[in-house]
Amino acid sequence: MHYVMLDAFVVPEQTVITANGDSAPVDISAAEHRVFLLTLAITSVVEQESIELGIFTSTDGSAWEAKPMATLPQKFYVGEYPLLVDLAQVPDARFVRVHWDVGRWGRGATTPRFEVSVRLREVAPALL
Repeated sequence: MHYVMLDAFVVPEQTVITANGDSAPVDISAAEHRVFLLTLAITSVVEQESIELGIFTSTDGSAWEAKPMATLPQKFYVGEYPLLVDLAQVPDARFVRVHWDVGRWGRGATTPRFEVSVRLREVAPALL
């Protein structure tokens, strides 16, 4: 039997974000390993804005931990931003989701606008 590693978009490509929010839950229960590479890809921004991600876990996909398992600090520019997430200490976590906080300051419109994707890939132990 050949094992297929988890590789999923938590936030689909070309998603436009204009307010704080949450992704849909992603089932990680089939993942053989508990280390993941989360990559935020920002493909479009406006000036003077920020986005910050938190990764939350759940055992059932509906009740979520109060504190993020990991965070990706504020980002301001187009680019790809990786974060290694180790869920070994939460073996009962079966689902993950991403929460984002966005902000905008300065002159002009105060509504932020990001075009992003967030990808979650299982990392093989041999690569660590």
